[in-house]
Amino acid sequence: MRAFRIAEFGAPPQLDDVALPDPRPGEVRVRIAACGLNFADLLMIEGRYQERPPLPVTLGMELAGTVEALGEGADPALMGRRVAVFAGAGGLAEAGCFPAARCVPLPEAMPFEDAAAFQVAYGTSHVALDHKARLQPGETLLVLGAAGGVGLTAVEIGKRMGATVIACARGADRLAVARDAGADHLIDSDADDLREAVLALGGADVVYDPVGGELFTAAMRACNPEARLLVIGFASGDVPQIKANHLLVKNLTVMGLYWGGYLAFRPEVLTGSLARLFDWYAEGRLKPHVSHCLPLERAAEGLELLRARKATGKVVITMG
Repeated sequence: MRAFRIAEFGAPPQLDDVALPDPRPGEVRVRIAACGLNFADLLMIEGRYQERPPLPVTLGMELAGTVEALGEGADPALMGRRVAVFAGAGGLAEAGCFPAARCVPLPEAMPFEDAAAFQVAYGTSHVALDHKARLQPGETLLVLGAAGGVGLTAVEIGKRMGATVIACARGADRLAVARDAGADHLIDSDADDLREAVLALGGADVVYDPVGGELFTAAMRACNPEARLLVIGFASGDVPQIKANHLLVKNLTVMGLYWGGYLAFRPEVLTGSLARLFDWYAEGRLKPHVSHCLPLERAAEGLELLRARKATGKVVITMG
C-alpha cells in the first residue's frame, strides 16, 4: 500500500510503498478513504509538535474509512463499519491499524470527505467553547483566524450556542467565508485595528485564538471584564507573552486547549463532545467547509496550501 511519511524530522515527506499492516490486539485495520490535514501536520514534519512519534511515521491525524480487519479483542460489530478515527498519525495511507476504542461510527449520510474534515476542527471548537470557556447565549465571541480549519468551526458552533460572533480574518474573500458560516461582524486583520474595531462592537467576552502573535495581544486589550481567552494554537509562528498584571486588572482568564491531550486523561470529554457534534451533523445543523480535496499523490500540495494560508476551512486528501 502507499503511505505519505517522513523518515526524519525536518526532511520532506515522501510517498512510499509499505507492507499492509496486521491489527494487533485491541486494534482494527481501516481501509482509509479520506484524511483531513491539520496545521499540526506541518509541526510534526518539522519536529515541533508536542508529540514526536517514532520514525519513520506516516502523517495524517484524522481519517475516515471502512473497518476491514479486526485484532484480537476488538468489537466484532465494527467489522465493515464506516468510521472516523482520530489517530494522531497514520491517516495519509491507503490503510492503517488503529485502536478500536478510537473508532467513531459515522452517520449514514455522512460522506467520507466530510468525516475526515470533522473531528479535529469541530471537536476542538466545541470542547473549547462549551467545556472550557462555558460560552453563554448572548455573549460576544471573537474568533481569530476565522476562515481557517478550526476558526471557521468556532464561528459556526459559536452561533449555534447563541453567541454574537465577531470574525477576524485576512481579506474580503476569507471574511466572506466566515460570514457564510454565521459571523455577525467581520474584521479584516490586514486593514483594521482589531482592538478598536472590537471595542466599538462592545468588547469580547470570549476570544478563540488559533493564531497567536500580535493579534492575541490586541484581542486581550479588547476584552470585557471576566472575559475568557482560549489559546488554541500559533499559526502565526509567534507565541505571545502574557503580562500577568493585565489579567489581574480586568479579571481575565487565559485557557490553553490541546484537544488530543484529553485522550490521555479524560477521553469522555472528547467522546461526549463528538457524539453531540455528529448528532448536530445528522440534523443538518453543521456543514463542514472543505476548500480543497486532493488525491494522495498531491498530499504535499495540500500541506503547502496550509503553510501558505491559501485554504479556507479544511484540506482533505482522498485515497481512491
